[in-house]
Amino acid sequence: MIQSMTGFGKQVIELSQKKISIEIKSLNSKNLDLNARMPSQYREKELQLRNLISKNMGRGKVDFSLYVEITGEETTASVNASVVKKYINQLRDLKLAGIGSNQDADLLEMAMRLPDALKTQREEIDEDEFIAIENGVKQALVEINQYRSDEGKALEKDFKLRIENLQNLLAQVIEIDPERIEGVKERLQKAVGELKENVDENRFEQELIYYLEKYDITEEKIRLKNHLSYFEESLNSEDSNGKKLGFIGQEIGREINTIGSKSNYAPMQKLVVQMKDELEKIKEQLLNVL
Repeated sequence: MIQSMTGFGKQVIELSQKKISIEIKSLNSKNLDLNARMPSQYREKELQLRNLISKNMGRGKVDFSLYVEITGEETTASVNASVVKKYINQLRDLKLAGIGSNQDADLLEMAMRLPDALKTQREEIDEDEFIAIENGVKQALVEINQYRSDEGKALEKDFKLRIENLQNLLAQVIEIDPERIEGVKERLQKAVGELKENVDENRFEQELIYYLEKYDITEEKIRLKNHLSYFEESLNSEDSNGKKLGFIGQEIGREINTIGSKSNYAPMQKLVVQMKDELEKIKEQLLNVL
């Protein structure tokens, strides 16, 4: 079963003094590109969380966000009184010099906006809190992978439809191929007849065989049929391997292009254009397969 690289998972953890929101979002990418955003006090656990996410996501452009909202009365921030006092004294000096506000309340407001007016004590991560966060991340990963699986089912349905269309078009190519070969023979014989010269029959037979071999697409038809079957078989495998499907898609395209270049027959070239259109739709969707 294939999976999409697009997904979203979210978990909210309610603690006694905090509400922690965890979000994981993913888009398509050739490799794993993980971007993590979290408060500085959790940075020491970032590598551990990254490893957990990487193990479960495979590849894709992944955004991991951890938001913390303080719901209790406790806070690690406090007014840095000595710094604020110095700021106010300096602002008063400016006032005496004729610059700035005349109100102490205004001076205090200005001082509180200046750097280091507030000091924050580094809060150590509580082990129970981190376990709750880790479990929340795991639940968000379950949610996003379920999202990816649901998207994958829609992609799989579309792929099977496109492959079936390609198989039907290939069947039409096989059906009209004998007619095409007869047309090639007739054109060659007509061209020779218009020369109004005696032609060595043996030499003509050799040239006819050469041109028929040049336009022969038997190998391409067999290989294309095998590639389409292999693509369908890979869709039904237990793992999701978008890169493998991409390689098979390239081989399918190579055979279709060769049939088109050899066909030299308008009805067949029309079918080849339709095959290329179906394959292009498959390739667009393959970019989003895990």
